Amino acid sequence: MAQPRGSQADQSAASFLPNPDLLHIRSVHRAVADLRRGTPVLLLGNPDAVVLAADTVGSAGLVELAALAAGPPVLLLSPVRAAALLRRPVEPGPPIALRTGGLLDPALLRGMADPTAAQILADPPEQAALPAPATAALALVKLGRLLPAALVAPVRADAAAQAARLGLLSVAAEDVLAFPDEAAAGLVQVASVHVPLAASADARLVSFRAPDAGIEHMAILIGKPEHADAAGPASLARVHSECFTGDLLGSLRCDCGPQLHAALDRMAAEGSGVLLYLAQEGRGIGLTSKLRAYALQDRGLDTLDANRALGWHADERNFLVAATMLDQLGIRRIRLLTNNPDKLTALAALGVEIEAREPLVIQPNGINNHYLVTKMRRFGHLLG
Repeated sequence: MAQPRGSQADQSAASFLPNPDLLHIRSVHRAVADLRRGTPVLLLGNPDAVVLAADTVGSAGLVELAALAAGPPVLLLSPVRAAALLRRPVEPGPPIALRTGGLLDPALLRGMADPTAAQILADPPEQAALPAPATAALALVKLGRLLPAALVAPVRADAAAQAARLGLLSVAAEDVLAFPDEAAAGLVQVASVHVPLAASADARLVSFRAPDAGIEHMAILIGKPEHADAAGPASLARVHSECFTGDLLGSLRCDCGPQLHAALDRMAAEGSGVLLYLAQEGRGIGLTSKLRAYALQDRGLDTLDANRALGWHADERNFLVAATMLDQLGIRRIRLLTNNPDKLTALAALGVEIEAREPLVIQPNGINNHYLVTKMRRFGHLLG
């Protein structure tokens, strides 16, 4: 027998409705997933626009973009990448828009976005006016760890109806821009387990998950750093960004793997410490972009210029992730194992009490010498 409106059944059903505060996080996460699969997204702002990632563009995505667009799209690129295509010196500033005209060919567009791809443009493209949602459009693409390059077009009056008909998602520009900090601040612990390590048998792994249930970060605790005596020294801590090539494969191009193990050994020697293993590969650009950066380094660029040539900033990491994890672990004071003064500044600005900096210098191996010199000269790392 059906129960009347307002009954216990209605109230129970209402309890399953999504948290309104998380709906915008869900919409961003879904939009990122669509861009990664080559599907356009309706970006709601002032004005609205349709966005397609150049890194994953295909014929189907271009057809769907055209169904919403009120005019030809422009290709948004970073100043460094755009300058290479325009064949002119780099001018620091906002993104640059290029006219696509008759260049709407997936392979050609991907080549315009990717400096490691074969370049097939006979003549430089023309610069176009920068569309209003440029910042949010590139931010959305970057959240997907895709090359910072996007096709952006103004939309037709019936774009919302067309998007619904095609099953395309809509996302607010303001939600895209707020997403990184909201996801970092919303991290929650989801698992904690004792895992004996080669460095220390007294080790625990604690995983943290963002509210979009996407990226997960890990804390490695040696002993009980959260129980450090307030009258004694602060806990040793290391904020370590994941490095598949260095940490897992033992790549000699960087010092990440040796730093990871040296930090754990140091904590084991003291009997206590925490290593935050952040899912921010390649200083936040993702593994595929890092491999592309390696390809550019093989052509003569250093690690900083390679990142910029791809359209990324020198460092794209969000250290609010680390501050949130420390807070949830109950670790209030730390001695930070780092050679990077920017990391000290960023964590201190987020309210982390840093009692001291502890150096973590790894000797060159003959292959990573230039990499370490670049970290010292161009990133300001204290390796001397």
